[in-house]
Amino acid sequence: MSRLRIAPIVEGHGEDNAIRILLQRIWIELLGADWVEVIRPIRIDRSKIVQPRELARAVDLATRKLRSRESPDPAMVLILLDADESAPCRLGPDLLEKARAHRSDVDLSCVIANVEYETWFVAAAESLSEYLALSSDEVVPTRPEEHRLRKGWVQQRFTGVKYSETVDQPAMTSRMDLRLTRERSPSFDKLCRELERRLSRS
Repeated sequence: MSRLRIAPIVEGHGEDNAIRILLQRIWIELLGADWVEVIRPIRIDRSKIVQPRELARAVDLATRKLRSRESPDPAMVLILLDADESAPCRLGPDLLEKARAHRSDVDLSCVIANVEYETWFVAAAESLSEYLALSSDEVVPTRPEEHRLRKGWVQQRFTGVKYSETVDQPAMTSRMDLRLTRERSPSFDKLCRELERRLSRS
């Protein structure tokens, strides 16, 4: 059976609520695996997570949560952050190197959403018509990361009163087309590939 336990480390309130939905959907719906347990995320401010001492503390806490009960299932710690103005190709490897230097006994992964988590919604815009109003002549960007489309793009087309990360991010995550997002977003594809690696080991 393809089983996995994940302890996520995130920076935002929206990701705090949405990450469990996202990882469960990728693991089971997209990859066809059997079962995944996503432990309650550890949320830490972006300004702190990039500091080696705070990163180490977060990884330690995630590890303790994973090992708080005995389980034969494979387990991993996943660091998921927005790139914002940083270069994902530098930020991700740098954080992962520091985390692994601190805890070489833990299966660690770091994924940087480029540019933001909401960029993944832009990639899946057609599947989110319940939340996004797209004009009939609007061409949906097929390379939202290259165009650096983010939360503002979502907010401008949001059908509700006001876009709320804590409320709408989980809801939109549950409805977004995962395959379309993966096709259009290299950083989302990175997340999927990281999980696929664990699937091959389970």
